Amino acid sequence: MENIKLMNFTELTLEQKEMVLIWRNSSEIRKWMYNQEEIELNDHLNFIESLKSRKDKLYFLVKKDKEYIGVIDFTEIIEEESLHMGIYTNPNIKGNGKILLNKIIEYSFDNLKVKKIYSEVFSQNNKAYELYEKYNFKDISKKTINNKEVICMELNNENR
Repeated sequence: MENIKLMNFTELTLEQKEMVLIWRNSSEIRKWMYNQEEIELNDHLNFIESLKSRKDKLYFLVKKDKEYIGVIDFTEIIEEESLHMGIYTNPNIKGNGKILLNKIIEYSFDNLKVKKIYSEVFSQNNKAYELYEKYNFKDISKKTINNKEVICMELNNENR
């Protein structure tokens, strides 16, 4: 079994925080984000510091064996009810989306004890959309962000 470790953003070293920011600012990641602007280091560090006092957000750097493979996040957490998930892989390595999504599902239902996970994906992001579908996420609505169609999806615990 792969050795997967979730590292809370609030406990990362400065070097790890900077690495995550480089990933987040890469064009391959930014194009799928609602905020597509490059983020400044100071803003990134302030955001991570703010997470220490938040109960509605959790961000993790994910490590597989000795390699950092991506980031998963949980926002709009409503205890024992629901949350919204986010995910992006290390842009320098491919093929870890399933591992990250498995960790999101496992952590959401087993640790945070929610009943539903919500996901939002740009309709042009076929790879992500197809991955979510494979894990039984169902379309529930559509909206427009940055003049692009976004598909809103959900996964219920009993359907995982």
